[in-house]
Amino acid sequence: MLTETEIARLRAETPGADKVLHFNNAGAGLMPRAVLEAVKGHLDLEAETGGYEASAMREAELARPYDAIAAYLNCGRDEIALVENATVAWNQAFFAVLDGMSPGDRILTAEAEYASNYLSFLKAAGDRGVRVDVVPSDGDGALDVARLEDLIDDRVRLIAVTHVPTNGGLVNPAEEIGRVARAAGATYLLDACQSAGQMALDVERIGCDFLSATGRKYLRGPRGTGFLYASRRAMERYAPPVIDLRAAAWTAPDSFRWRDDAGRFENWENYQAGRIGLGVAVDLMLETGIERIEARVTELARILRERLAGIAGVTVRDLGRRRCGIVTFTHGSMPAGEVRSTLGGQGINLSVSDAGSTLIDMTKRNLPDLVRASVHYYNTLEEVDRFVEAVARLGR
Repeated sequence: MLTETEIARLRAETPGADKVLHFNNAGAGLMPRAVLEAVKGHLDLEAETGGYEASAMREAELARPYDAIAAYLNCGRDEIALVENATVAWNQAFFAVLDGMSPGDRILTAEAEYASNYLSFLKAAGDRGVRVDVVPSDGDGALDVARLEDLIDDRVRLIAVTHVPTNGGLVNPAEEIGRVARAAGATYLLDACQSAGQMALDVERIGCDFLSATGRKYLRGPRGTGFLYASRRAMERYAPPVIDLRAAAWTAPDSFRWRDDAGRFENWENYQAGRIGLGVAVDLMLETGIERIEARVTELARILRERLAGIAGVTVRDLGRRRCGIVTFTHGSMPAGEVRSTLGGQGINLSVSDAGSTLIDMTKRNLPDLVRASVHYYNTLEEVDRFVEAVARLGR
């Protein structure tokens, strides 16, 4: 566990930590000063020397994210693609797999799947005639692995699951899903947008073929950054859905050759300053220690849930046996949006998850929206107390 001395230092290295009570880390974490300075420094260099020239001067820094992310995920740097955001990463993987699917082929997903992903499923169903089947949740709200096994047949081509849903603190059983996928010979795409940076992610243990994530949330990197893990076995099987001269070489007037590494999923033009900042952010996470981060985040969230549950009129809505740093709740006399705006006026940052973000799960639970509070390792027990006191005053 992180010590109080370490937490004080980490807060001192975070410019926003003493300016706001930031419980919106699942939206965007507060950037450390080192990340901010890396981004600003490269933008200054571009302004002073030119964009291409600045990149040539910062080759090592621009290459660092590949090694840092590979160390985090326990994979090769050749299996990492740096892209604009998690949606681009996920779409690159999904539409690559879809290109090889036929009418009647099946996609299996979870009840709490994220809206952007599910919209792609619906488009695929309409355009390609593929089937989308939702795996029921177990009694604790996570994907039911036994039911997943029951749904497997020879038409299942893809299992695509969000690791941590946007609307609650549950953690889906990624490794168990991976074992089912491997046994079935199905491709496995894991959306780790909300889990990257707050818990360990070992793609060898998980067994996924693709993993998508963003830099801006628990990794505390800049907005406009993301990455895709594409396993070597997946790259042997799938080609990206789009192409440019970063992804492939034009070898003759009538032919081209894909890159041999995950760079085939990248675009030529990218956010260079953000990429450098992402590398710094991941290095800081590795230096702090992901196991220690996870322990701190999980414990703070547990305490927050426990204290919120003691407030009259407040209902904690998190599901799952294993939970993370996202805490969701409803207030009996105040809509979620009003809770957010009222607390926002007190310098407290929150988010709201509405039904449209995870329609199947939210409809099943008859929830129009939820207040989402998401803690990180630099948050404190004093902030938890202040937050709980503010929620208790609502509606008085």
